[in-house]
Amino acid sequence: MIPLSHVLVLSLVLFTLGVAGFLIRRNVITVFMCIELMLNAVNLAFIAFARHLSNLDGQIFVFFVIVVAAAEAAVGLAIIVALYRNRNSLAIDDVDTMKL
Repeated sequence: MIPLSHVLVLSLVLFTLGVAGFLIRRNVITVFMCIELMLNAVNLAFIAFARHLSNLDGQIFVFFVIVVAAAEAAVGLAIIVALYRNRNSLAIDDVDTMKL
């Protein structure tokens, strides 16, 4: 069995990579993928604690996070497509206002 500390370190590394990508990158799709990476890192930590404590509460939280991530992906991708159609660019600097 893998120790809890190993899984939490992996979760921390994934979350840190997501935060770094979110702060450094200037492409909307890359930022979107970094947000998804952060959500998956949190899911990994929830599952690790649920397994360690032999409790299903963490897995229930993971289910809700996955539902929110799916809704966010659907709405986020629709917004990204609309932005690209209007601006012909996916750079964050070009998307500074909601005006057309």
